[in-house]
Amino acid sequence: MHPILIVELLVLVGVANALPVIAKKIMGTAGAWPLDGAITLRDGRPLFGHSKTIRGVLIALLGTPVVAILMGLGWKLGFLVAASAMAGDLLSSFIKRRLALPPSSQARGLDQVPESLFPLIAARCLVPLSWLDVVVGTAIFAVAGLVVSRILFRLNLRDRPY
Repeated sequence: MHPILIVELLVLVGVANALPVIAKKIMGTAGAWPLDGAITLRDGRPLFGHSKTIRGVLIALLGTPVVAILMGLGWKLGFLVAASAMAGDLLSSFIKRRLALPPSSQARGLDQVPESLFPLIAARCLVPLSWLDVVVGTAIFAVAGLVVSRILFRLNLRDRPY
């Protein structure tokens, strides 16, 4: 197992997921265009929902590589982690819309697993991560995500405690 590498990657996953939330707090609705263009699918629900924005994805894709460089991990790993974390988050949103859950609603597991599992699997292309590392890292992120979310809510950085 590679515990230090797991922690470093989870920091990057956390950064990728936190940057859009921080941007929303700082910028409000400025530049918050819906990533799905506000289209509605045949089921009458949006593709992703209004909370998934072009600004959020761009800020994650630009900011996470910078943090990765500062951590000595390289921009490629930072970009890969950000892109795959955003893909996992979008998949979660897509599934939640199909289940008729409103944007920003809580779906334990679905909110944490894809956005950590995808980056950890993708990172295996660039770093020596085992499948056990991926499973352990995903489990840690799922639990830590619930705890950190509550802390961010109390700090008024999140709108909801989940």
